[in-house]
Amino acid sequence: MDIYVGQKRRHWCLHQDLLCYHSPFFQGHAAMDTKSGTAKIELLEEDPQAFELLVKWIYQGKVDDVSDLPLDKKWDHAYACQKLYVLCDRIEMPQLKNIAIDQFRKGCYEAGLVPGPAEIRPVYDTTPRKSPIRKLLSQIVARQIMDPEADCDAGMYRMCFEANADFAIDVVNALKQGAGGKLFHDPTEETGCFYHEHATSQLCKVG
Repeated sequence: MDIYVGQKRRHWCLHQDLLCYHSPFFQGHAAMDTKSGTAKIELLEEDPQAFELLVKWIYQGKVDDVSDLPLDKKWDHAYACQKLYVLCDRIEMPQLKNIAIDQFRKGCYEAGLVPGPAEIRPVYDTTPRKSPIRKLLSQIVARQIMDPEADCDAGMYRMCFEANADFAIDVVNALKQGAGGKLFHDPTEETGCFYHEHATSQLCKVG
């Protein structure tokens, strides 16, 4: 079966029976190809690096363990596994999805890095609600926002908030969960001019 991946149409020629064994997505395409007389699939929105990991797993039964990689390679592998997860979600390969998300989590931890808005938005654009990777990413963002040692402001995720309301809801819920049920101070109890529009040094003329 001929498969073309990514905008540059990187080409693989793979055993159709093996692909169909692992994925209902390929089974469906194989059935259509039998009727049409062609055996070609285009995955032009997917990442070739992620597909390369998929091919290795199909033929060798494994994905490289991020723990075995040097520090400067860990994040690249983690991000590739994030894209592998999205790919596997599309082509219905849950076992490899689980491996991918575990490698992604471990890679983030060992590299000391987390995905930013540009890496998060495609996940929310292509995965369904209640997807485990959405839950993971929203918890990562919530922790970054609340971390006093992180140079992070919620505004840096504006593009994600504006593009997908689910992301905003997930982050707020993650913040609530992370607060452990602790109730914030009631802002309506404040007295004085905390919410007035004037300089702090300016005499307040209200009241």
